[in-house]
Amino acid sequence: MLEFLQEQLLIFGRIITILPLLLLMTLFMGKRAIGELPIFDFLIIVILGAIVGADIADPSIHHLPTAIAIVTVAIFQRLIARWKIANRKVGRLLTFEPTIVIQDGKFIDKHMKKERYSMDNILQMLREKDVFDINEVETAIIEPNGALSVLKKPEKNTVTREDMNIQKPTSTLALPVIMEGTVYRDVLAELQLDEAWLRQQLANHGVHELHKVFFASINKQKEVHFSLKDEYSVAIPMLRH
Repeated sequence: MLEFLQEQLLIFGRIITILPLLLLMTLFMGKRAIGELPIFDFLIIVILGAIVGADIADPSIHHLPTAIAIVTVAIFQRLIARWKIANRKVGRLLTFEPTIVIQDGKFIDKHMKKERYSMDNILQMLREKDVFDINEVETAIIEPNGALSVLKKPEKNTVTREDMNIQKPTSTLALPVIMEGTVYRDVLAELQLDEAWLRQQLANHGVHELHKVFFASINKQKEVHFSLKDEYSVAIPMLRH
């Protein structure tokens, strides 16, 4: 019993000593290490977590080497961060490239597959940006930190104070009716439409096979917007960080 209490006191003592050190080293590493979390900084955080977790959970581990390891990792991160800033080639090697997943309102499914983002992931991230109709998007980019950046089409941007000091509505709600070739008949029924109507709308745009449709949506004006699998009609700009 006494040995158990001693171990618990040792764990408590390690927590109250290691947390201030960890806080100090995190502040030393800077905002970038805790904000956007590029891949290298993410690995640093994982390593720090593993070092601290092992030290706290296992009283048999010597405490001083843990503190030295934390300081060493923090200094290493700071040096690499400076190196990345000083050498652009190194910076590009230690992070991901940005990836365009929507261009001119069309999903680029090959880029989504490459980055392992599903259509549901992208639609959710668009909604978080107050975009409920993919047709409003000129370009959407998966950034190196995994976030989604969205550039709306010019006609969909909000009018600012410099533009007559008014605002106009920019977002419309478009409901998905086809996702990866699967027709959502219940959504069509809710809109008082049917699959025959949808097929005709797609045929008007030269699309005669539903399995070729990666995504299609219908807005309140009964306008159909779609993206094909392996979209070939979109010019994708070159993008580098």
